Amino acid sequence: MSDYPEELRGLVEDYLGGLGFSEREATAGLDAAMRYSLLAGGKRIRPVLCLAAARAAGADPAGVLPAAAAIELIHTYSLIHDDLPAMDDDDLRRGRPTSHVVHGDDVAILAGDGLFAEAIRLFCERQEGEPARVLAALGELARATGVEGMVGGQYRDVTLARPGISSASRPGMPGSGADLRELHALKTGRLISASVVVPLILAGLDDEAMAPYRGFADELGVLFQIVDDILDVTGSDEQLGKPRGSDERLGKLTYVSLFGLERARELAAESHAKALAALTEAGGETADLELITDLIHTRRR
Repeated sequence: MSDYPEELRGLVEDYLGGLGFSEREATAGLDAAMRYSLLAGGKRIRPVLCLAAARAAGADPAGVLPAAAAIELIHTYSLIHDDLPAMDDDDLRRGRPTSHVVHGDDVAILAGDGLFAEAIRLFCERQEGEPARVLAALGELARATGVEGMVGGQYRDVTLARPGISSASRPGMPGSGADLRELHALKTGRLISASVVVPLILAGLDDEAMAPYRGFADELGVLFQIVDDILDVTGSDEQLGKPRGSDERLGKLTYVSLFGLERARELAAESHAKALAALTEAGGETADLELITDLIHTRRR
């Protein structure tokens, strides 16, 4: 058995490859910049999670491809902006020069903006389903992306890392394991959680049926971030597809800096076990979700 649902990733790659964003010559360069980052490869964990969750709920994975693609467009926009000199100032992403290195800061910012807007349009125009469910699913994705989700978590992350600012002197900033978990539950976890919950909403699951899946998704987001923090210390540039040690260079608080490497590994194992336990409680056809969980725990890039 494959250690990853390659069939689902193939569906995602084919769908993303067919997307175009400009029909005018005047904005063809913007289209090229958007597709440069969108089609850079990777495991496509978030959209594959979306398809796998649809399957777990008894729905056709192909039926949620527009939603899955919208999630990946949003994720890609966040990477473009994270890499900018004003943010993490990274020159490599997925083994290639970052968007601002190739296209300039100004076009990179616009490419990210465009991907977010096109994600919403894609969801609204192409995602089929009962209208109230589509609207609720889009609302879930918007909340996961905004101030109470990814963007809010990123704000907390970058402001904490500013020189001379400590967690003790800035209320609401992480100074403990619980605080750090909350920060990353927003910055990383909310979009991962939405990747699972959006297709369940589209499939019509009620809150009770969704509860164990939400527990799974929340723990998966924590697991992803812990492993990411570990890899930033232990991985190579080639393995990561981006410069290692960027968290330390930027003075960011991480699971490794707070707990140490060995304890961070123990925390990852605990989150991995909790995520799988939640899946057992959820039931359904969860084999693909289990594979993704195992991959996140053992990933090298």
